[in-house]
Amino acid sequence: MKSKIKFLAFLFCGLIVMLSTAWMPVPEKKSDSEVFTPPSGRYLYVAVPGIRNYLGYGGHGILVFDIENNHKFVKRIKTQGLLPSGIPSNVKGVAVSVQLNSIYVSTLQTLQRIDLSTEEILWEKSYEGGTDRMSISPDGKTMYLPSLEKTFWNVVDCETGEVIKKVEVVQRAHNTIYGPSGKHAYLADIASPYLHVTDTKDHTIIKKIGPFRDGIRPFTINSEETLTFVNVDNLLGFEVGDLNSGKVLARVTVEGWNMGDVRRHGNPSHGIGLTPDEQEVWVSDGHNMRMHIFSTKPPYQQLSTIPLQDMPGWITFSLDGKYAYPSSGEVIDVKTRKVLLTLQDEFYNNVASEKMVEVHINNNKVVAAGDQFGIGRATKQITSVK
Repeated sequence: MKSKIKFLAFLFCGLIVMLSTAWMPVPEKKSDSEVFTPPSGRYLYVAVPGIRNYLGYGGHGILVFDIENNHKFVKRIKTQGLLPSGIPSNVKGVAVSVQLNSIYVSTLQTLQRIDLSTEEILWEKSYEGGTDRMSISPDGKTMYLPSLEKTFWNVVDCETGEVIKKVEVVQRAHNTIYGPSGKHAYLADIASPYLHVTDTKDHTIIKKIGPFRDGIRPFTINSEETLTFVNVDNLLGFEVGDLNSGKVLARVTVEGWNMGDVRRHGNPSHGIGLTPDEQEVWVSDGHNMRMHIFSTKPPYQQLSTIPLQDMPGWITFSLDGKYAYPSSGEVIDVKTRKVLLTLQDEFYNNVASEKMVEVHINNNKVVAAGDQFGIGRATKQITSVK
């Protein structure tokens, strides 16, 4: 009898425990995509996969690095841009609208707008002809979005993603720069030796710069929009164009290094940028895995060369001009030419991308942003975070 009473008491106690447990509040599980907004500061936003669709260079998403803390990895922002199979598509471009507090990422097929405070994907849209490397107006309202090497650019409303106008050019729309003045956009069609210039009031082509020696690949411009420095097909080096007269001023060849096979882009020099003070132009060398540095003043003296860990296909700079960011992943001290470190993600994998942009955040809002093209900034005051 006693054993039976003990057994019933045990069952009763067990039932009480079960009931009390069932009514206990369950702690809310934090989402994997929970937003952690970085504190006020200067950050490098790197979109990946930013070298073709190679996930081995940093995976998928937007990687955020703290510029003021030795470029330490901060976080990964989840993005879309997936193929029907679920595999991430190639990232083709990245740009920021300060006024809309948004970052935009283009892939082969779509364009995404992401709020930089909430990290919410506000929209993702596909466009006729695909999407390539875009550029946004200084007022943050308008984007020139090239089709994927088709005959036209789409002019897009940055808030809604709607197409405002289609600008027909030649055959292979590609790289794009919206001028710092906001008055002109510069369109590089790979199939053309001319750089096309639009009037952004009505988005019509008003002039052509050139002809350059071959099809135009990456290019950059100075802050006054008087000069362009251009990579062209089949040249290890660059050409210089006058944006006022439309004439080609010079053709500059890298000395001491030979052209050879490259793994991507099919061009000896794919990647060019001006230091923000516009004193130097940095030029990529894919075959020799180098960055060559030249003076921007005639006769464009070759100043130095820097070895890199991988083939560079792009180059841009921090807004203050202190750091250079080749797409091979190094952070280079512009003054000393020394490689300071290599960007690494949360898994300590080296990160490389041709699509990165500097973003300044203050009180959870974007207050300034750089540009993926490494354009000159000598006459533009940079608003930074105090």
